[in-house]
Amino acid sequence: MTPRALIAGVSGIVGNNLASHLISRGWEVFGLARKPQVGIAGLHPVAADLLEVGALREALAGVEPTHVFVTTWLRQATEAENCSVNGAMVRNLLAAVEGPGSVQHVALVTGLKHYLGPFENYAKTKPVTPFREEMPRVPGENFYYNQEDEVFSAAERQGFTWSVHRPHTIIGYALGNAMNMGVTLALYATICRETGRPFVFPGSRQQWEGLTDVTDARVLARHLEWASTSELARNQAFNIVNGDIFRWNWLWPKLADDFGIEAAPYPGHPTPLEPQLADEGPTWAKIASKSQLAEPDLGKLASAWHTDMDLGREMEVVTDMTRSRLAGFHDYQPTLGSFLDLFARLRKDRIIPA
Repeated sequence: MTPRALIAGVSGIVGNNLASHLISRGWEVFGLARKPQVGIAGLHPVAADLLEVGALREALAGVEPTHVFVTTWLRQATEAENCSVNGAMVRNLLAAVEGPGSVQHVALVTGLKHYLGPFENYAKTKPVTPFREEMPRVPGENFYYNQEDEVFSAAERQGFTWSVHRPHTIIGYALGNAMNMGVTLALYATICRETGRPFVFPGSRQQWEGLTDVTDARVLARHLEWASTSELARNQAFNIVNGDIFRWNWLWPKLADDFGIEAAPYPGHPTPLEPQLADEGPTWAKIASKSQLAEPDLGKLASAWHTDMDLGREMEVVTDMTRSRLAGFHDYQPTLGSFLDLFARLRKDRIIPA
């Protein structure tokens, strides 16, 4: 029987890459989003809002997925609202696909805010690293916990198995995504090259000098498929990162080299990207016009706020992968290759100049 996947959030960086991967592996894939325009051959788009219960049920009538992948969230003004809204989205989705003997497995993608705390208190406490899945939840509100609890509750009621996936910063191809460091840094490097401004690492000294890791979206896609089909991965939470570790003071010059520019000396303090790019919309529009790029609106491509949050952390962040390795997942991706592959794709699709 051909497995049938329903991906909630198919337009995002995780859902987009997961859909492409599963289709290449012979899955039948339904991609749900409010506007599921992702241009993936073989994808069955489903337009629906996870907060509109009646319309959601109607849109999913007849889909009958064997596997559900929850890769979406909706940012709110406060963490209390994040908890309410994002918990409801998971609850509504799983209720809409409830039926006898249908869903076999549900995979939920969250992230390292599970250990670092929510946006309002992000990295205010400094837990011991590397992060391990058995570490207790951070006290206080956190919408990841609400999402998990909705999955656990539905699993008890509906009888499916589950997995939770906690990536670090995700590097991969997606446009208009709220959390996309790779594309944001590509835009920043392009502006630096075209204007002559210095290519300065915008984050904290601790991030510049300390060890860290990231998650390639393609590795995450393979991890999601593995956990949804492996006996050893059932009903567990997993960290998922590339498998290597690096320091930004090593990687930054290599990224600069790919754009034909030099990495500026680190100034000794953060220089956040959000204020740097705030007035660069006209600059990007000129670059896009000159190079005939696909998107002239910088605001539709960059997510400087989230890049600043990740690179501004005043602590070393590394992630343990032992649980996945022991259960049989051994994929590895060099992080430099994650960035260079992304930059090559952005050039090919005329998102940034060649």
